[in-house]
Amino acid sequence: MIRTLRNLTLIALTSLGLTFAGVVHAQLRVEISGVGASQIPIAIASFANESVAPQQVSAIIKADLARSGVFKLIDTGDVLSETSTINYADWKARGADALVVGSVQRLADGRFDVRYRLLDNLKSSQLSALSIGTPPQQLRLTAHRIADDIYQKLTGIPGIFSTRIAYVTKAGKEFRLEVADADGEGNQVALRSNEPIISPAWSPDGSKVAYVSFEAKKPIIYVQNLVTRQRTVVANFKGSNSAPSWSPDGSRLAVALTRDGLTQVYIINADGSGVRRLTNTNGIDTEPQFSPDGGSIYFTSDRSGGPQIYKVGISGGDAQRVTFSGSYNISPRLSPDGKVLAYISRREGKFQLYALDLTNGQEQRLSDTVKDESPSFSPNGKYIMYATESGRRGSLAIVSVDGRVKQRLTTQAGDVREPTWGPFMK
Repeated sequence: MIRTLRNLTLIALTSLGLTFAGVVHAQLRVEISGVGASQIPIAIASFANESVAPQQVSAIIKADLARSGVFKLIDTGDVLSETSTINYADWKARGADALVVGSVQRLADGRFDVRYRLLDNLKSSQLSALSIGTPPQQLRLTAHRIADDIYQKLTGIPGIFSTRIAYVTKAGKEFRLEVADADGEGNQVALRSNEPIISPAWSPDGSKVAYVSFEAKKPIIYVQNLVTRQRTVVANFKGSNSAPSWSPDGSRLAVALTRDGLTQVYIINADGSGVRRLTNTNGIDTEPQFSPDGGSIYFTSDRSGGPQIYKVGISGGDAQRVTFSGSYNISPRLSPDGKVLAYISRREGKFQLYALDLTNGQEQRLSDTVKDESPSFSPNGKYIMYATESGRRGSLAIVSVDGRVKQRLTTQAGDVREPTWGPFMK
């Protein structure tokens, strides 16, 4: 049974038995299906001289844009630099509304100068241009940033290709908290443990991750700096300490604690001080999530009999029930604009990802798998990552909020779970 269910029904978590199989230390492989309602036709020429670099910048950009489902890639065998003369009419005739050209040059200090232009073939004009000096190890990031720029210039929405994700894997008896690029590449291990690691959550500035570790044979909440690797114990009270969620300003965490009896929602400072109880019921209140404006907490509670999602003000008081369709709704996550609630719902024995439009009450099922858990919004609010299971092996999936574009991220062997999508990096 999936972890989110155990969080509610076995809230102490001490006997939690995650079904991780053995996994090699491998990058995630991405499989894409589905496209957006309308696609933007775009041609991406090979960058001039990019063979001097260890990675092909134009190929990374192509993969990013293809993965989004928003763009239709027009095949081209051309090599064009940012200084090439462009025949806009020719590219328009080839079906490309936009064209990307660029070059890569090795600098004397070992860095690379990556230059690119985004051209509008319909208006015969330039939409954007960048010149980025980058060390070899940040070449992929530079390509992701160019893809972000293209996405934003053509859609008006910030791209998320240069963001990062975190997730948990297991090799033998070793659990690992890993951080990777949004495309699953460049993965690095943030924490190794012989005991389970669950519920990772990014800080708003992307420098830290909060998580629950069982390394002391009980669930304790830590905050770890990803740069210095310094760890801080935030909650180590009697009983269970679980489900950390950051406030929008990064100063506090909402957590679920059993320190006073049944599992309830608390607010605590990010350094572990100033713990304050927020809910006070005779049931189980867990999985708290701050609203984007910081004024409310969404959480899961069984106060109505079965688990449903509720909302309470940051100062406490009476909670309002949010979900009414279905008898079992857990794991609330808010879109960055606060207008959409993602959650896991059990219906007809299937645990599936749903989204509720909080402005009009319309609900939509977004997944076609049956053992989903741990949803997490992309920072631009257009995609949701979640964990799922097929054949007793865990994998990550990404779906667009309209349900049209789907991706599956898997390792070559074993399980990957507990995804959380990092913020925009400044």
